[in-house]
Parts: sequence; C-alpha cells; structure tokens
Amino acid sequence: MGKKWRWAAWSGMLFLCLCLTGYGIQKMAFLPEALPTVELVTWGSRGSLVRDTQQRLQELGYYTGSVDGIFGSRTYDALVAFQRDNGLTPDGIAGVVTLNALGIEIGSGTSAVGQEGAFLEDDIFLLASIIHGEARGEPYEGQVAVGAVVLNRVASEQFPNSIADVIFQRGAFDAVVDRQFFLTPSETALQAAQDALNGWDPTNGAIYYWNPETATSRWIWTIPITTRIGRHVFGAN
Repeated sequence: MGKKWRWAAWSGMLFLCLCLTGYGIQKMAFLPEALPTVELVTWGSRGSLVRDTQQRLQELGYYTGSVDGIFGSRTYDALVAFQRDNGLTPDGIAGVVTLNALGIEIGSGTSAVGQEGAFLEDDIFLLASIIHGEARGEPYEGQVAVGAVVLNRVASEQFPNSIADVIFQRGAFDAVVDRQFFLTPSETALQAAQDALNGWDPTNGAIYYWNPETATSRWIWTIPITTRIGRHVFGAN
C-alpha cells in the first residue's frame, strides 16, 4: 500500500505540474507583447548610451568634454552642432535618427513619457530643469504650475508627445534659449516636478503661461487667462 500510495502521489503531482505548465504556456501565447521603446539621449540623461554618444561625438570632433555618461551642456552643444551639420533637427535630442547617424544602433518602436504613467527619472530631471529655469523665483505653487503646463502640452494634440520634445520645441521656452534651463535644478524644483508628475495641476489645464509685465508678443494676449499664480498668468486656447 505504501508504494502504491507514493506512486499515486507522485503521479498526481506530475500531472498537476504538466497542467500548470500547459496553462502557463497557453496564457503566455495570449499575452500582448511588451511595447518596444525607443531610448533617447537628452539633457539630464545618464548611462552607457550617453557615454556612447559622447564617445562618437568626440571621435567626430564635436565633443571635447569628459566621456562620463552624463548629458550636460557640453554634450548638448556638441549634439546640436552635429545635428545641424548633418541636416537633422538641431534640438539636442538624440533619438533613433540621430543615434543612427552617429553610428549607434538601437532598436525601434514607440516612445512616450512613460509606460502606463510611470515616468522616467530623466523626465523628472528635465521637468525640474525647465521649472528651475523658468520659475525658480516663483512661489512653490507657481513652480508646480509651470511643470503642469509642460505635461498639459504633452497630453495636447497641439504639441509634441514627450516631455523632452515639448521643452526643446523651437522657441517654446525662454529658459532654453537663454540657457537658464541648463542650470542645476534645486531640490524645490525637483519636488515641484514630482508633484506635477503626480497629477497636481494648479492651472486647471493651461497650456500657456507668461509674465504680463514683460510679455511683448501680441499673440499671447489673445489667449484667455484662466489663472494667475505669482508673476505668471496661465491660459488655454
């Protein structure tokens, strides 16, 4: 009886394992493939892909800084110069096209601010940098508001669909033009970026902001003002 019982027990366990394995394989067959992502190299990025980009730019005579894997102002300037010389959009963002032009092969696919709402650390740094450059003298709510405007643009069909592309859109932010963007963001700006990414929008959906005391564009005054925070007014068309 003991041998028969043990044999029956082992047979049952084997059958159960085979059933579970078959179920797992069947389930995997019906799971959608993970969406491939396109890595991009831009301000605040760190890692081996940045290092490879710096190395290639250095070999081509564009980059003279340290190959340290940290995307800073020297890397940005070198990348823009390379893009301009090679007929690429000189936005300081190395996506698939620019990386391939540099001879750096990566996969292709879809790219956004994050899968299922999970924003990358690079996005936090980018957002904090534009907040610091544009609004470091503003009250905390006003700093979060600037971050919210960037995210509202990402969500809007009127603007590019990533934080990096919105920030580096030509002429979109004075802080990029006058290089205030390239200052190291403060802890306050980093926290404001995180709060904006977590969903706090003091502007209630605004996609524009400006300082009414210094704004010279006639067009910007055609935007209905919906909110005023600190020295900035916010609105959407």
